[in-house]
Amino acid sequence: MTSFVELWVYLSATPLFGLTATVSAYVLAQMASARLGHPPLANPVLWTVLALSLLLMATGTAYPTYFSGAQFIHFLLGPAVVALAWPLWQRRAQLRARWRPVLLAALAGGAAAALSAVAIGWALGLPAEVLASLAPKSVTAPVAMGIAERLGGIPALAAVGALLAGLTGALSAKPLFDALRVSDPAVRGFALGTASHGIGAARALQVHPDAGAYAGLALGVQVLLASLLMPLALRLF
Repeated sequence: MTSFVELWVYLSATPLFGLTATVSAYVLAQMASARLGHPPLANPVLWTVLALSLLLMATGTAYPTYFSGAQFIHFLLGPAVVALAWPLWQRRAQLRARWRPVLLAALAGGAAAALSAVAIGWALGLPAEVLASLAPKSVTAPVAMGIAERLGGIPALAAVGALLAGLTGALSAKPLFDALRVSDPAVRGFALGTASHGIGAARALQVHPDAGAYAGLALGVQVLLASLLMPLALRLF
């Protein structure tokens, strides 16, 4: 017990705390999810976030202290997103044949995601800066934060919105697609990537390789469209 306390004191005072806690929580959540057959409610990201939140509150650890170690994993987010290009490259012939419907679907899906969030927030009487933070909720978090800042929103709130959108899509996609009788893995993946960015793409990769590839495509297209069109829409309207 003494050795454990000494180890905890050492880890909590160094960047190793955030890194060790994040990796340990995710590995355990991933093992549990795999053993259960990857059901939506056993999403590893969801349970890792909950576990880390409880750990930080229980130990009184400040978020900057945690992030000093977790930033090493945060850095790997970029290469992980770039790696999603590989399954797209393997399906490049299909993408060349489908580029028009893919682009139209991306425009329609991105517009629906942004406008629905803004419309609901406006109906609830939320201030303009909150609406600007909610608009890019279906774009991956780092990009959503940058877009929200350009729109006059709050980057931290945009990150929270993106996280919630990703988790909501990952948890609800399967029963929703089943209820709508959408069975094509490519369609399911593209819709999930459009609405729930990286977290949705990770879930799609667990289910089917085609779903994962098209979810990664949707993620990339939404990043480009949102970065270009949302600031332009703000100037026009």
